[in-house]
Amino acid sequence: MKCVHLVGGEKGGVGKSVMSRLLAQYCLDHQLPFIALDADPSHATLSRSYGEFARSLNLESFESADQIIEVAVEEDVNVTIDLPAQSERLLERWIDENGVLSLCEELGLKLIVWYVVDDGPDSADLLERFLQRWGAEVTCILVKNFGRGADFSRVEQVQAAYPNLACLELPALHAATMRKIDNNGLSFWAAVHNKEIDGHLGMMERQRVRVWQKKAFAQISELLA
Repeated sequence: MKCVHLVGGEKGGVGKSVMSRLLAQYCLDHQLPFIALDADPSHATLSRSYGEFARSLNLESFESADQIIEVAVEEDVNVTIDLPAQSERLLERWIDENGVLSLCEELGLKLIVWYVVDDGPDSADLLERFLQRWGAEVTCILVKNFGRGADFSRVEQVQAAYPNLACLELPALHAATMRKIDNNGLSFWAAVHNKEIDGHLGMMERQRVRVWQKKAFAQISELLA
């Protein structure tokens, strides 16, 4: 069954692009055919890092948003979408007015929302609002990004009300290492393997990325099993 991975979270700066890139690299490493749709024009991080596999997406336009389903079905691939902050209303309109959830069921597509949060109370409040609206209708995986905080007690209060909510605890990657990856637009594969390109990572930086990625991939594999 092909998957449509919507990587969201209404709050900006929580690590949606990091999670999107991890899913893209996971597909590559596990030989899963995929296309990445970058819906965040202000950053386009997914496009910079995985440009060979990425296309742009405009959630303001139904015709553009339709790619989410059309690409998955017509090209028989998994689709990963990096959603911008404050895009929930656009996504909700597209899903509601097009009967997307029932269509996915009819087409045999599994739609998964990876909801990324930091440890702030606003992130917890937005998560609660999302789950109240969608928790019973879509498969949601909570992503607690430990690169954006350490005390997730407020998020966990919300989580406790949804005992069936799956969760990924994304480990923190050393900030300077992640900054170098971002500044040079590296894929996570390039960050680990490329030693000759400008801005390449040092030996221990590459090792840090390798260990971090392995921990994240182990959780993704378990959640998608």
